[in-house]
Amino acid sequence: MPDYEYEKAAVSSGFKYICGVDEAGRGPLAGPVCAAAVILPEDACIPGLNDSKKLSEKKREQLFDVITEKALAYSVAYGTLEEIEKLNILEATFLAMNRAVEGLALKPDFALIDGNRAPKGIKIPCETVVKGDAKSMSVAAASVLAKVSRDRLMLEYDKKYPLYDFKKHKGYGTKEHTELIKKYGPCGIHRLSFLKNILK
Repeated sequence: MPDYEYEKAAVSSGFKYICGVDEAGRGPLAGPVCAAAVILPEDACIPGLNDSKKLSEKKREQLFDVITEKALAYSVAYGTLEEIEKLNILEATFLAMNRAVEGLALKPDFALIDGNRAPKGIKIPCETVVKGDAKSMSVAAASVLAKVSRDRLMLEYDKKYPLYDFKKHKGYGTKEHTELIKKYGPCGIHRLSFLKNILK
């Protein structure tokens, strides 16, 4: 379960406002990639908070409200479909992460980044934490905000492109989704660079 060990280590090194950063949506075949940055009060109690992938959709929705209420600051940002196609998914993810950090109303002086690579161009000191969403409360909070925000966006896309059942799979490459792409062809939010093997 995540705790505040990484945040406390940063505070003991002289930093004051530590933000957790995570993304959702690197793997799907459709839609943008989403990143979130969150600054929590020291030792904020958020029961049940964990890596968003280990939580039910209902639990993530509940935690979204608790996190946004308790956070000192939070920000959600996207790497667009165009950026994914023009640059690549990793670079678009880095753009989203930097936008999320820079969008915080309270300026952080240190960032905990989920994964093993810090986004290029980040303007504050940072530390990468592999499986950070299962270790750091701030990163876990960011993982929930990113996942819920992206899922909500995909529900909006489902209304626009009802043939693809985005409300069910959120753009991920499920068997049903790939069969729908083969049947109807890609729509306006599909990542064409991800579909090469499907559209052979």
